[in-house]
Amino acid sequence: MTRVLLTGFAPFDGESTNPSWQAVRAAADEPPTGIEAFAVELPCVYGASVAVLRAAIEETRPEIVVCVGQAGGRPDITVERLAVNVDDARIPDASGAEPVDEAIVPGGPAAYFSTLPVKACVAAVRAAGLPASVSNTAGTYVCNHVFYGLAHLIATELPELRGGFVHVPYAPEQVVDRAQPSLPAAAVARALREIAVTAAHTRTDLRIAGGATH
Repeated sequence: MTRVLLTGFAPFDGESTNPSWQAVRAAADEPPTGIEAFAVELPCVYGASVAVLRAAIEETRPEIVVCVGQAGGRPDITVERLAVNVDDARIPDASGAEPVDEAIVPGGPAAYFSTLPVKACVAAVRAAGLPASVSNTAGTYVCNHVFYGLAHLIATELPELRGGFVHVPYAPEQVVDRAQPSLPAAAVARALREIAVTAAHTRTDLRIAGGATH
């Protein structure tokens, strides 16, 4: 059994739900064969989110961590390649904090790559009949903050741990009155199960094109 920690976020920016937490909880409730899954909800708050993540890692002792967040407007499940060392908030977090051009870890590396097999995970989700792609930016909001915090923890304290970040579209109930792409939580949960299994069994990523021109 491979121990996998899945994290999602609490609602933010006036939303009543967050599809990342919906999907994470569903995926952990019915994990795929060979996976022991744990689900933890993170606050959408700079600083506190990483503290809750660290505590969850200490409690569950996973081998793999997959953090998940909402990317409203994206049409597919995007597996993030890169976390950058900057907080630059377009909107306040759930506590009202709105940092601008602040380092997540002062003196830390400018960026970290995911330690998950990003392209293999995308291929697995597509093979399951769901839309997916590689993303080269996790933004500069709390999602990237958590991704960088996780990557820094792996790089400096937990080298045997592997982890990364996945962004997911809105849930259908969030876009009833606006023209935005969405995916049901059940579909996203299915994608997360594919990502968990792929990460557990893949150490060397696929060497296939997954870049972008802009």
